[in-house]
Amino acid sequence: MIDKGEWWTSPTEAENGQLIMVTGRRDIETFRLNSKFSIRVEVTWKYQSDSGGMPDAVTSTLMEQVQDALQSTFIKDPVAVLTGIYTGAGERNWVFYTLSTHIFGRKLNESLAQFDMLPITIYTENDPEWAEYDEMKEASEINLE
Repeated sequence: MIDKGEWWTSPTEAENGQLIMVTGRRDIETFRLNSKFSIRVEVTWKYQSDSGGMPDAVTSTLMEQVQDALQSTFIKDPVAVLTGIYTGAGERNWVFYTLSTHIFGRKLNESLAQFDMLPITIYTENDPEWAEYDEMKEASEINLE
């Protein structure tokens, strides 16, 4: 994985008891203080999980390649920032904050063009207060105690 930024990882639990690994980015203040970064985009990949809710080795490797491509694209052209990654309970979610869904979509397509069809869905929501980020950070702090 491309390591740009400061990251932390914390385990949490899905409603069904399966493990979810949460990875969050710490150094987001430059983006968060810019009121233009008010749109949250969640890119979700549902996968066939093992009994613990995690992907198999082949799927996990492909997910890491996709993640590297995403990070590389948005580091070069910071129209969005990856703030969180959730893996477990049969899905991986990448959470971004962006200034434009149109530009984000174009950059997403550029970054994923090298891959065959991927089983992803995209959800967007206005989140000017970064509520999802705060919730993720708060949940991780509870699990780190």
